[in-house]
Amino acid sequence: MSGTTTATARQAADVPEGGADSRGPVGQANRWVVLVVLCASLLVVAVDATVLHVAVPAVSEDLRPGSIELLWIVDAYPLVCASLLILFGTLGDKIGTRRVLLFGYTFFAVASALAAYAHTAGVLIGARALLGVGGAMIMPATLSILRQVFPDRRERALAVGIWSAVAAVGAAVGPLVGGALLEHFWWGSVFLINLPLMAAGLPLGRWLLPESVTGSEGPWDVLGALMAAAGLFGVILGVKQAGGGEPLSPLCWLPLAVGAALMALFVRRQRRRTQPLIDFGTLTRAAFGTSVGCIVLTVLALVGLALIAAQYLQLVLGLSPLETGLRLLPLSVAAIAAGLLGSRLLALLGPRTMVALGFVATAVAVLCLLGVGQHDRPGLLVGGFVLLGFGLETTLFGCYESMLSEAPAEQSGGAAAVGETAYQLGAGIGIALLGSVMNAAYGPGVRDAAGRFGISGGDGADASHSLGEAYGVADRIGGGTGAALKEAARASFVAGLHVTLLVSAALLLLGALAALRLPRHMEGAAGVGENGASGAGRNGAPGTGQGDASGTGKDGAPSAGRDGAEQGGASDTAHNGASGVREGDGSGRPLSRGVTRS
Repeated sequence: MSGTTTATARQAADVPEGGADSRGPVGQANRWVVLVVLCASLLVVAVDATVLHVAVPAVSEDLRPGSIELLWIVDAYPLVCASLLILFGTLGDKIGTRRVLLFGYTFFAVASALAAYAHTAGVLIGARALLGVGGAMIMPATLSILRQVFPDRRERALAVGIWSAVAAVGAAVGPLVGGALLEHFWWGSVFLINLPLMAAGLPLGRWLLPESVTGSEGPWDVLGALMAAAGLFGVILGVKQAGGGEPLSPLCWLPLAVGAALMALFVRRQRRRTQPLIDFGTLTRAAFGTSVGCIVLTVLALVGLALIAAQYLQLVLGLSPLETGLRLLPLSVAAIAAGLLGSRLLALLGPRTMVALGFVATAVAVLCLLGVGQHDRPGLLVGGFVLLGFGLETTLFGCYESMLSEAPAEQSGGAAAVGETAYQLGAGIGIALLGSVMNAAYGPGVRDAAGRFGISGGDGADASHSLGEAYGVADRIGGGTGAALKEAARASFVAGLHVTLLVSAALLLLGALAALRLPRHMEGAAGVGENGASGAGRNGAPGTGQGDASGTGKDGAPSAGRDGAEQGGASDTAHNGASGVREGDGSGRPLSRGVTRS
């Protein structure tokens, strides 16, 4: 937390463990059970984002959607989910995150049943949109409740590591789960697996999860929330259209322009309100803003590379969807390991070094993958994916932990929504940017080859759109010419992949430079001192407070107690009982006089 946070906000961050729930705070033993419930919820949402990708051919054969309908079947879920994150994240701060989370479970279960038994493309698109509504309720709520349940930063670091590993793994294993189900069942089974999980989550969530109403003053800004939702919808839709190869189309720049204008009006409105949905003063802090930007860069590389890697494994190497998922499994295992080790690495290295090294490790992994070609090299792929998964998860963990610790507890839902929105924006930009780079490098080679082989201009243009379309054109032509076109398309795809990897490595190294703005040390790791006074001692270790059980100083004002001031400047109390701010050196001893608030 920032050194300028008031004593009241510090108490909100460090004291309550269970929020405002009447059943009392969450006990030491129960908070890890709460983490399991939260991670299970997140896993379902993350898997659903990618599980349908391998089922698209089966859906197309059964429902016969048009090209635009097929695009919306895939995109409706992430688009709606990303658009509503801020709306539901800030609503949770107002009415309680557990309540929003349980509503999300219900929406997700109903939408999953509708999607599984959809008989038309329109019904499936509507069900996927409802899934997005449920996902937008669930995702920020899990991170917000985690922030409330783990007030101690060192425990929270471990919890965030597990949480972020589950998020990364869920997206990665989605195609694997989908491929395994499609081996034995129809495409609707990829949605039915959500029903028993949501049915178990509703009673468990109501019983185990604490409510975390922050008691923030003022009404919820409904108009601002709707402006944010509409603005994000337009921006992300425009980005997705650009990724589809239509950057100059009105379907791209018009929603992008309208969305950007609405977001600008939203920011202006929030800056003028005394009780904003999003405190943009928090975003301007170096740790928070840098963490959000690094999340965008990390996910940009992750999603863009994962999409291209899946195409490479299936279309160039000829692997099945299930085999493709298994090849990507080392990335997931490495991400889990990085998440479990994240809290120790953070304490050892600090946020700045950890995030920067994560970016560098990911860039090295990407450069190693330049060695792939038209022939299978499993050893190189496994090694590259392991380093890629470890580096990406290390970076995401450091960013989420720094962002969550910097945000005031009373705005944890909004902060979580900002982080998740950054994730979704990074995914959209990654597909658009790296997809455009891939197409720019792939298309000319295929068109040149088509001209050399005497293939018509129309067929050559179709083949230059994607490797899948090139295979379709080649099969239609047949003979030696078709085989030669396939070979040329594969070679062009591999060349485009190499260019895309180089661009990704450059972006990741840019992220490493940006990470240098993060704090050097893991500051403000709150411990519990004697008699319950919270404070951090030397080097952020738990210190000993000298106050009473409530941490009360002279005149009854909240105090951290002697040697209980947090490292890097935490809220303290002057002798007259007014809250003040001191600078600290990590030992708990004040370096300068407190700044008294009138």
